Amino acid sequence: VQLLESGGGLVRPGGSLRLSCAASGRTSSTYAVGWWRQTPGKEREFVAAISWNGIYTYYADSVKGRFTISADNANKTMYVEMNSLEPEDTAVYYCAAAINRLYGSSFGMRDLYDYWGQGTQVTVSS
Repeated sequence: VQLLESGGGLVRPGGSLRLSCAASGRTSSTYAVGWWRQTPGKEREFVAAISWNGIYTYYADSVKGRFTISADNANKTMYVEMNSLEPEDTAVYYCAAAINRLYGSSFGMRDLYDYWGQGTQVTVSS
């Protein structure tokens, strides 16, 4: 499974950005996809995740109410709409896919993800 992120860039505080993640290869083997982010010197942090069928979603507390994740199961593309962006949201954002069924807080467990993209930079700055 290959994951390709796009949509990163520079945005002012309070602005919006939409990231996309296109999955290819044996995507039928995956159950869920999610976004993680990382800044220099820090561990990769969970952002949001969704099952491909769109039924289950899970968000980090830091982005609840500001970010919305969605999935196009037919085209195996996943999106995150990021609103009210803050400088603290600056990071490299990674798309990840999991083979196993995830529930609730397990969406936020990094070791349960099997495939990772290369990342896209998001910078929130005035």
